[in-house]
Amino acid sequence: MSIDFPSRRPAAGDGLLLIGLVGRAGSGKSTVARALAGAGAVVIDADALGHQVTDQDPEVRAALAAEYGPDVYGADGRLERGTVAARVFHDPAARARLDRLVHPRILDRIRARLEELRAAKFHGPVVIDAALMLEWGLEREVDAVIAVTAPEPLQLERLRRARGWTEEEARARLAAQRSNEAFVAAADVTLVNEDTAETLERAALGALEALESRKSG
Repeated sequence: MSIDFPSRRPAAGDGLLLIGLVGRAGSGKSTVARALAGAGAVVIDADALGHQVTDQDPEVRAALAAEYGPDVYGADGRLERGTVAARVFHDPAARARLDRLVHPRILDRIRARLEELRAAKFHGPVVIDAALMLEWGLEREVDAVIAVTAPEPLQLERLRRARGWTEEEARARLAAQRSNEAFVAAADVTLVNEDTAETLERAALGALEALESRKSG
């Protein structure tokens, strides 16, 4: 593991070590996030915030119901994400509309959470787990970026096992994402997940320790 620690956000003096966490589906990013949370980091999960936006924001609910029909929300009030995903995967215009609607609201919630942590005088690592961090330009607002990669055959195997996708579906989803190489090029630390979960967790903790030491130094 090598660490290059370029200046990203301006020196803030807020006591936070902001770490962006990126990687393709099936890379093991969630395993890294859990390991860092266990070490005391606050994890801000962009995907979970996206669920909050689509399920709770009245304007978003109204817009999605207008586009996809009222049945796009189930009896429990939650968005039928499979219905929306199937549409936007094959319809770039629909995906662009969804992104314009949801992404700014996710970013607002991420920044609001950071302000809450500052107001609470939290001093320590904060991990922003966001697959679309580079699309949003959010990597310029953190202190470091950790990329999690894995050989594509392992990514495909994990996606088939964890999400029940066929190999064709998994390949199509990966093809729609940035490559491993693109994430590595944007990262300060790269964790290659080609062994056990425990090995990846140890590597994640080692990366956190190194980043904390570099930040304090």
